[in-house]
Amino acid sequence: MLDSPWFLSAGTRSAPAARVFCFPPAGGNPRTFLGWQPDMGADAEIVAVCVPGRAHRCEEPSPATVGELADGAAAAIAAHAGLPVYLFGHSLGGLLAFEVARRLRGLPALRHLVVSGCAAPRLNPSDYIVWSNTNHGRAFAVEAASFLGLSAEFAAADEEVQDLLLADMREDVRLLAEYRYRPQAPLSVGVSLICGRDDPHVDGPGLTAWREECETVPECHWTEGDHFYLDKRPTAVTDVLRPLVLGGTGGAAPSQQHVEVI
Repeated sequence: MLDSPWFLSAGTRSAPAARVFCFPPAGGNPRTFLGWQPDMGADAEIVAVCVPGRAHRCEEPSPATVGELADGAAAAIAAHAGLPVYLFGHSLGGLLAFEVARRLRGLPALRHLVVSGCAAPRLNPSDYIVWSNTNHGRAFAVEAASFLGLSAEFAAADEEVQDLLLADMREDVRLLAEYRYRPQAPLSVGVSLICGRDDPHVDGPGLTAWREECETVPECHWTEGDHFYLDKRPTAVTDVLRPLVLGGTGGAAPSQQHVEVI
């Protein structure tokens, strides 16, 4: 297990062959990723990436920008790169994982980037995120409840309660809204994309634009569900990760997924 405030891990019964560093979506709980460990077994250790200013790091200052956050995460991962490194991120986490991959150029241990539910970086932030960042109080809570699929009771709750429960979400929305894409050379590592067929926030053109960020053509895995498909079906992600860890993309794609090269 890794000794760093940046990381949480459930560990593996035997020495893992690789590590998958997982970045959560806006307002997400990184501990959720630890439930994926049984699906990966000893093939790879699932490592949840923890942001400063949250959970056990709540007394640390929150990062001012996505770039600052990526700098810190990349340095922490590079310091623990004794095993092959795979990066996974969902939504905001996907954008962050991409920026981390940029900072880890030349790291021999870096093997692959898997991005879920995230349009190409040059298309971020979306109009929806910019709008969300300019709204506060009840308006933000109602929209966040709809986005996250929260109950109607939450949308009608006391505003102070909403603000408390959505504090992390609001901070992440700010980070994403203030993100500014800067062109760089395409990534030399392989890139895989995963997206729910019913995702209202990411479409085919949003994924196609990822081609400009990659030296090799990325594979796109379409799966059943919406933006938060992985909450109910994390195997849609681990079924992509496992063949990568075991030696490349030659493994057969799960039957419930449509895989295409974009």
